Amino acid sequence: MAKSKATHPEGGGVEKFLVLPIIVSILAQMGTSGDNGALGLANQQLVDVLGATTPDIQLANMVYSLMAGAFMAAGGLVGTIIGWRTNFRLGAALCAAGELVMALSPNMTIFIWGGRILVGFGASFMIPSVLGLIPFIYHGKNRVLAFGCIGAASGLSAFLPLFLGIVMQFGGFRVTFGALAVYFALVLLLSFKLPAIEKPAEKLKFDGLGTGIAATGLFLFLVGLSRISAWGLIEPFAECPFTIFGISPALPMAILGLILLVILVPMEKRVEQKNGIALLPQSFLKTPQVRAGLVASAITFFFMGVQAILLSPYLQLVAGWSPVLMGVMALAVGIPTFIFSLGIPKFMPNANPRRVIQVGNIVMACAFIPMAFSLHGSEVNGLMWLGLAVAGAGAGIVSAQANNIVALAVNERDASQSGGIQTTMRNVGQAIGVAAIGAVLLFGITANIDNAMADSPVITPEIRTAVAERNISLMGDAQFEQTIADIPMDDAQRAELVQLNSDARIQSTITSYVVSGVLILLGLFTTRWITIFKKEEDGKEETIVAETADEMPFEPVVDREM
Repeated sequence: MAKSKATHPEGGGVEKFLVLPIIVSILAQMGTSGDNGALGLANQQLVDVLGATTPDIQLANMVYSLMAGAFMAAGGLVGTIIGWRTNFRLGAALCAAGELVMALSPNMTIFIWGGRILVGFGASFMIPSVLGLIPFIYHGKNRVLAFGCIGAASGLSAFLPLFLGIVMQFGGFRVTFGALAVYFALVLLLSFKLPAIEKPAEKLKFDGLGTGIAATGLFLFLVGLSRISAWGLIEPFAECPFTIFGISPALPMAILGLILLVILVPMEKRVEQKNGIALLPQSFLKTPQVRAGLVASAITFFFMGVQAILLSPYLQLVAGWSPVLMGVMALAVGIPTFIFSLGIPKFMPNANPRRVIQVGNIVMACAFIPMAFSLHGSEVNGLMWLGLAVAGAGAGIVSAQANNIVALAVNERDASQSGGIQTTMRNVGQAIGVAAIGAVLLFGITANIDNAMADSPVITPEIRTAVAERNISLMGDAQFEQTIADIPMDDAQRAELVQLNSDARIQSTITSYVVSGVLILLGLFTTRWITIFKKEEDGKEETIVAETADEMPFEPVVDREM
């Protein structure tokens, strides 16, 4: 690969930190984060203008994650073969096209299956390129700082929803997504200023079969998981489009997807032995620290999935927050994320990566405690702001080291290609957050209100049966009253139902918070795999493999050739 004196100093000189590549990378990362944020802000307008339902909004969130999760690894492989700058530009162009389609969509079908798919596919090329360029451009502590900047981009992206919230409130969702199309077009133009990175001298072969199996497996797994709440776990719901031997297709799809992914692992081993490159290099599977880093990346984006399917809809549809206030909410999460993602590698360059990620997971999980105590009827109190800030701090702490510990554990080419795997895990984590917490929330509301109606002396069996036939999801009191408006009942029974729905909604939301915190804490078990480090003394490098936390040096890995 090309190495200039500025990016890889000869003779032990001090490496210069290049600013422009980081700016372009941050803008790209902010754009995809801003797109997801804009979708969260547009929930109410999509309901009002395009007739979206809660499952539609869940699917719109999910489709991006499905596309990105299914093709990010392929995007990392393509970047290795055709060059990272070309890969980046292809992704930026597709993202711009997708935003334009969403801006012009006449219905939710085109919005989801046209715009969201294009943006997800574009991100599959662009975001792996962001992480793929860094190992070639930056080295040593500059690489740690560069990865910290990329993590901080998630925090900076919080400023976009504030701006987009203002645009959406006064111009509508069409103008907002149109502005994002222009944004990605500008990112595309700026990418022509990225430094040249030579393509590998050897001719590399694209792993088409592995890409197809991986994409199909991930797609089936994530679609099946995400549609459990809409199609049913075993017994099919009314909205289920088809059945498999009389049962909901959700679980069989998820199982089939997992089977394909299991089959992929031995296949990729043979592909790498034959071609020297594969969609899933063996170093990713055999290196424990890589697995720990991938889990850490997934956890931070799991919270974003929770935010998309639970926090944003609740605050808009139930608490009635405006798009501008939702933009402020994004800042409450984003500013702490930015501070910790950038601050830890900048001011604590010798921090133990294992300890950093452990603290981040615990902080992120604890954020759901004040969130749970903030719920009161259709309102939330100031504790919600505290919870959002704590969650942002936890995400920033994890992001400060998550990307870097993956790149530290493998050789330079695999470190570059790992961007695709890392971003795959990000989107898988986000998709699992949307799917798992969405299922807990929606099943919880249905079960809680049904049990409450059974215990209520006011609600008759006829009313209970009629309500059970309705699609009761996360909604405010006014929308709930519209949903049950055609059911014969008196005013006392109607008021009782509204109160029962409010109580069921709060109970289910709190349960969702608890499940979210537990899932994040499970990530602590993988931090024991963070064991590979390298230190430099008097210009000499020494690789250290620590078996326990006490044996770990405090100098992060700066570069590792395997």
